[in-house]
Amino acid sequence: MERCVILCVGNSDRGDDAVGRTVAALLRDAGAPEIVECPGESGAVLDALEKAGAAIIVDAALSGAPPGTVRRFEIGGDGPPLRLNFGWSSHGLGLAEALGVARALGEMPAVCVLFVIEGESFAPGAPLSEAARAGAAEAARLILRELPSIRRSAAPLFSTGGDMVGRGDLVGPCPQGGKIL
Repeated sequence: MERCVILCVGNSDRGDDAVGRTVAALLRDAGAPEIVECPGESGAVLDALEKAGAAIIVDAALSGAPPGTVRRFEIGGDGPPLRLNFGWSSHGLGLAEALGVARALGEMPAVCVLFVIEGESFAPGAPLSEAARAGAAEAARLILRELPSIRRSAAPLFSTGGDMVGRGDLVGPCPQGGKIL
C-alpha cells in the first residue's frame, strides 16, 4: 500500500496557529497512523509529502470566516496551479507555496485533502482559543470518518506479484496474471 500521511501544520507558540498540532494529538489519541507534525515551512511540508500516495493536511487559516469554521478542499493530483489564499500565514514561504511546488514538479499525492480551521488570534504566546479547539475536534472527527476511504484510494490496484490489492471489493487474484493491460 502506498503511504498515506496526515500532515498537521502549526506553531504551538502562536495562539490558534497551534490548531494543526491539536488535531494531531486528537488523531494520535484515536490511533490514527502516520501523523507528521511540522511548523509549516515549505521544505518540511515537501519532505512530509515525499512518496505519499495520499495525504491529509491540517492547518489554521485567517480568512474572515467565523473562528472555528472547518473547511475541506480536495487538491491532489494533477491540475492547474493552486491558488490557495487562506489569509494571514505565520509560515512565510509555507504550505500554499510548498503545495504549489509539489504540483508543479508532479510530486503532489494523487489524493490530497486539505482541512483548514479558522483561527481567531495568532499572537505570540496566546493560548488556543475555544473556537479553534472546537474546530480541531470537528476536523479530527471528519478526518477519522474519511481516513479509511482515503487510505484505500492510495492503494495501488495491482501488486507486482499479479494479485489485486485493497480497493473496495476488488480483492483476489488478478485475471491477467499481473500483465500490463
